[in-house]
Order: sequence, then structure tokens, then C-alpha cells
Amino acid sequence: MSYGKNQSVNAALKRAIALVNLNICNNIHKQFEFVRQTLLADDSLTENEKYEAIIIYTNVYDSCKIKYNEGTKRTCDNCNQECLATLYCKLCVRNYLKAKFSNWTSGNDIIDNLIQECQMKVLMPEKIPEWIPYNSFKNIKYLTKGGFSEIYTARWIEGSYEKWNSKAQKLRRIEEQIVVLKKLENVENANQNWFEEAKSHLNLSNKHNDITQCYGLTQDPSTGNYMLVMNKYDMDLRKYLQQNHKKLTWKKRIQIAFDIIIALSSIHNENTIHRDLHSGNILFKRGRFDISDLGFCGPADKPLESIYGNLPYIAPEAIIGKEQTYKSDIYSIAILMWEISSGQPPFFDYEHDYDLILLMV
Repeated sequence: MSYGKNQSVNAALKRAIALVNLNICNNIHKQFEFVRQTLLADDSLTENEKYEAIIIYTNVYDSCKIKYNEGTKRTCDNCNQECLATLYCKLCVRNYLKAKFSNWTSGNDIIDNLIQECQMKVLMPEKIPEWIPYNSFKNIKYLTKGGFSEIYTARWIEGSYEKWNSKAQKLRRIEEQIVVLKKLENVENANQNWFEEAKSHLNLSNKHNDITQCYGLTQDPSTGNYMLVMNKYDMDLRKYLQQNHKKLTWKKRIQIAFDIIIALSSIHNENTIHRDLHSGNILFKRGRFDISDLGFCGPADKPLESIYGNLPYIAPEAIIGKEQTYKSDIYSIAILMWEISSGQPPFFDYEHDYDLILLMV
């Protein structure tokens, strides 16, 4: 779930959601009403904070109603069509985006089609991916190298879409925000992994709240490299454990593991395998952990030609050449659970080489 900047609101939302009894609140409508009433009764919040918290959760509720096609429909005041969402009309948002297709292009028909396709499947305004001109960014700075990609930070001048203005019939932006730019392989490379990674991020992150959000794509004109424009997080799980291990309660450790498992289930429910889960691509921000780095993520029925990943987290059967499956991801989750409980990286006292492979298999 996407939280706001107010820590009191975020904490109240988490408390309310944690109190939901799924045996009683056994559908999204009962869950929403329980959370709403819990927030209204929360004396730690001001009236404005209660309103903010309910709006945040209503956005999630709206996206779930559209995703599962459940709930009471209303008639949109603008298009007079039936819609499920309370805060916006799915058809009006999509028509607004469609009318702007001719106003932008990446210069690559395949990428244009991918972004347009994702926009026509959008579930909520804040999850809309787009083509972002490179001159929309300032203060671009090299941050680090992650896996096979270079990572940069930048300030996005306009910022991402935030909400739908029903009165003005237009999308409103969040204004300037800090984002991460992840450089993909050169477009001229015959290997299409760069496109598959972009496709995975756009299709998964803009449908699920526990996958690192991808705001869209841009292109560095000086190199021709395409770049994913992504949410900026505070740190990864490895660094979080280094800083907080001694003060983490078992309840908090279990919650971290639970959050990661729920995020992975979102990926698996899309008939997709992550293939590279480790504590470096579990990212933390505002009290939540999301899965990132979908570079090797792909359909379960299309195995990769080679095995990639962080050795201590790779399932033994994958090391000896068997195909990676859902079970391979679950093995990685088990290693992460050990890391969360111990505070130590897996096999930290071994070199990540042939000797470790012999130990694992």
C-alpha cells in the first residue's frame, strides 16, 4: 500500500489494517469499512489526519474494486457511465490519457505501445506509468551500481501523477520529487533483457502496491540508453538490519518477513517468478518493505537460458542446472527469513565461490 508523508497517518493506517480479522471481514468491502471506522475512532489523529488516512485507504479500496470487479457501481457525473471507484472514474482517466497519446513519443514504437497498453489498464491515478522526457529531470547524480545496471538519483521537476480532479477533468501531479533512474542495457544490444525488465516493472509495480513503483521510462540522449524512473527508497533490507538488528522485536521481524512474502505472492499470482531475491533488492521506506529489481523476473513457463542471482540465495537445484521455479523463490524467502532473524548475511563466513557451492549442493 502507498503511504503518505505524515508518519502519524501511516502508523494509524498500519494499526487499523493489522486489526482486521479476515474471518469476520472476509471481503474487501467489510475490510474497508472496518479500517474506516477504526481510523475515525483513533484519538491519536486530528480530524484532518483522519480524513487524509481515509483518502489514502479509499484509493487502495478503489483500485481493488476495479481489479476484482466488485462493489456497488455509481454513475460518473462526467461521462454518465457506470464506475466502481469512489474518488475517480476509470473510464474518464483512461480517456484523458488516450487523448494525449499523440502528444508524446519515445521514438520507439515498441516502448510507446507498452506504455500506452499499461495506461489503458491503470487501476488508480497514482500508478500511471508514462514516457518522461530526459529534460524533465535535474540534479542527476550517480548513486551506485546495482547488479548489471548503473543507478542515479534525480529531481523530477513536474513529479508523478497523484490524483484525478473530477471537476477539472484532469490528472494532478505531486510536484517536484526525488526519483531513481536505473540505466538499462543499450537498446541496440541484441539481448532483449532491457525491454523485459521494463515490461515487468510497468506491468507489476503499477498493479501491486508492494512492488517498487516504476513511474515510467526516459532516455539519456547522450548515450541512447533507456532508463527506468522509479521510486526512491531510504535503504535496502541488508542496511536496515545492520542499523536496527539489536532493537528489532520478534514481532517486527515476523512483520518484515510477512511483508516480503505478501509481495512475492503478488508476483507469483501473475504467473511470474522473480529469480533474484536477496536483501539488497528488498527496499525500505516509511515503515514498509517492497520487492525491487525485476531484471530476471519473467513468466513461469519461459525459463532463462542461464542462471543468475546472488549465490547464497540461489536454490541448490538451480545451481546444478535445473530450471528455476516458484519453489526457487520460496527457497530465497527462507534464506531471507534466516537473515532477518539472525541479522547476519547468509553464509557470511564463507567465500561466495566454489567451496560455498559444494556446501549448498
